[in-house]
Amino acid sequence: MFLHNKRLQYTVRVAAPNPGLANLLLEQFGGAQGELAAAGRYFTQALAEDDPGRKDLLMDIATEELSHLEIVGSIIVMLNKGAKGQLAEGVEEEGELYRAINGAGNDSHITSLLYGAGAPLVNSAGVPWTAAYIDTIGEPTADFRSNIAAEARAKIVYERLMNVTDDPGVKEALGFLMTREIAHQLSFEKALHAIQPNFPQGKLPGMPEFTNKYFNMSGEPNVRGPWNEGAEWEYVENPEPAVDGGDGLASVTLAPADFEVVEAMKLRTASDPTTNLVTGADLGSGLVQGKDA
Repeated sequence: MFLHNKRLQYTVRVAAPNPGLANLLLEQFGGAQGELAAAGRYFTQALAEDDPGRKDLLMDIATEELSHLEIVGSIIVMLNKGAKGQLAEGVEEEGELYRAINGAGNDSHITSLLYGAGAPLVNSAGVPWTAAYIDTIGEPTADFRSNIAAEARAKIVYERLMNVTDDPGVKEALGFLMTREIAHQLSFEKALHAIQPNFPQGKLPGMPEFTNKYFNMSGEPNVRGPWNEGAEWEYVENPEPAVDGGDGLASVTLAPADFEVVEAMKLRTASDPTTNLVTGADLGSGLVQGKDA
């Protein structure tokens, strides 16, 4: 059960309307790294979680993300307040109104016109929110790593948003949201490592002959470091094809009837390497049919 408290988790104080900044903030409202995507990710994971501790953790953070969605949406609406009134009442000349809602070269006029200067579930480029942003796989040792990365990406977006505003109240609220991304990362990290072992993800350990083998696929020089050198690594400087010892060719065992039709198709569609007919491409390039190039 959810109960809505009409007070925000963090107080929003916007110094002045700024439709351009509002449009940028949509990235954290309906974007891939935004609060709705985070809430959806953790909420659906919580529903499927059998461990009571992880279930509570995921549901707590999912609920907090919804409160963050409300904060971001409230900031967006406050930043758009002036544009909303101007668009609705048409009190300015057309050119002045366009300049007012367009901001500093921002596309805010699009969202202002389409969505009435509200807070639509789109990103800063106007792309609608999609459930494809939720990358849950249903295995906690994989999902919690993805959750940590998602919180890290969201933190970076908040940092970038803070860098493009000088509104002290907006910057302070964004700083709070950014800080909560750090707190969530810490919780997810602790929850991940409460599962032992948690690497490799899932149940199967992997093929031992390939688990700690590093293939140099970049040629020379190849930079070495703890990711490909040391006692735990077998470094293969010049990897050969078919590292399994086979011939490296794909094959399939066919039933006799399938083999016959595949062979017939192969013969019917075989290429004649000696043929060089004049084609439409030749004619389009100025070649006269029947005459050498």
